[in-house]
Amino acid sequence: MSSQKITELGTASIRSLLLKYAMPGIIAMTAMSIYNMVDSIFIGHGVGAMALSGLTVAKPFMDICAAFGTLVGVGASSLVAIKLGEKDYRSANDVLANVVILNVILGALIMVVGLFWLDPILYAFGASETTIVYAREYMEIILLGNILTHIYYGLNSMLRSIGHPRISMYATILAVALNVILDPIFIFVLDMGVRGAALATIISQLVSVIIELIIFLNPKEIIYFHRGIWRLKRDITMRALGIGLAPFLMHMAACFVVIVLNNQLKRYGGDMAIATFGMTNRFMFFFAMIVMGIQQGMQPIVGYNYGAKLYQRMTRAFKLAVYCATCVMGTLLLFGEIVPEGFIRLFTHDEALIAQSITPARIMLCVTFMIGFPMVSGNFYTSIGMSSKAIFLSLSRQVLYLIPMILLLPHLFEALGFSPIMGVWWALPISDALSSFTAAILINRDMRVFRQY
Repeated sequence: MSSQKITELGTASIRSLLLKYAMPGIIAMTAMSIYNMVDSIFIGHGVGAMALSGLTVAKPFMDICAAFGTLVGVGASSLVAIKLGEKDYRSANDVLANVVILNVILGALIMVVGLFWLDPILYAFGASETTIVYAREYMEIILLGNILTHIYYGLNSMLRSIGHPRISMYATILAVALNVILDPIFIFVLDMGVRGAALATIISQLVSVIIELIIFLNPKEIIYFHRGIWRLKRDITMRALGIGLAPFLMHMAACFVVIVLNNQLKRYGGDMAIATFGMTNRFMFFFAMIVMGIQQGMQPIVGYNYGAKLYQRMTRAFKLAVYCATCVMGTLLLFGEIVPEGFIRLFTHDEALIAQSITPARIMLCVTFMIGFPMVSGNFYTSIGMSSKAIFLSLSRQVLYLIPMILLLPHLFEALGFSPIMGVWWALPISDALSSFTAAILINRDMRVFRQY
């Protein structure tokens, strides 16, 4: 990608730029959400409800692995966008090398620690004697491929930041397509169960990593792999990690929340309640990933224009992204309230599980139209390097609101004569609403400052 094309981020129409950069991200993230759902769908129908519950238990562990990848990938991609806005191409190349080195180091450490303490971790995350077998079989394969997963996500983020959103999209779609093809072969034909689903995931990522490496080996790219960049640089590493700290803490907080939630669900509703949450969360994830695609399209535009001190363009990109995200999550609200049984049947044919999942699904999704705003707001602060504010927004929903609600509302509902499990379900939308109001207060204050320039 030439430096001339990169400068379009500071000159072209914001609407056209967001469309150009977000559409590949939306398509890629939609594909990624399908990627995320495919294992659940095939496991739910091919192995059973308890395997689906086991996969839900394993998810926070997978999210912890992803959080460390986010710490490196998102921070580095935001830093690259800022460096390109400053025309500092040498530093941008150094960031690329640091992404690979850090992902290899962190990926290896998580793999070793995770495999060594796998069972205790899964029990702490809400596994029962029934579901741990499935969770263990899945995570053993995922952890063995953890380095590959980190590199895949890290390089994918870098592709978007250097003006290759379409290639990033194609790499993601290829991984999804391979996973969809391999899942039924490994699960049904080869009878590998949940291990087959995990193996399909890792093989799919391997193919996409090869494509990403080919792109970054091309010396015609504005940043690429070459001699002289393969060493960790303290200033780049610390700044990239500092920027990536916000999404990292968001992921870690989300993992901790799911751990607390899984244990509360197991306490008040058993393994079937965990399966209910897993199905609804995976469906919600489909729409959330579309919003993440919008964020990815916004990120290089906001980062570049912030680095170039074009604050009005930066603000317009943010507002347009918020509008689009709100429309997407509003669509989720309609699905959740009108046809919840329809998406639940995607994951299971167990009639008892379907019947008990409809009301909780409606509760969990009842204020989703508000979620897009705090999601985009947190990404906005990450994109301009204001990590402390991004961290605050990331943690407000998870730590300040959701965890206390999950722990306290079941007792309140029980005291009022209702089932305590209802308190767990209602904790989710109440926390979403509170985090949206918090983001509105913070963003409104800072936008007044940017309008002065």
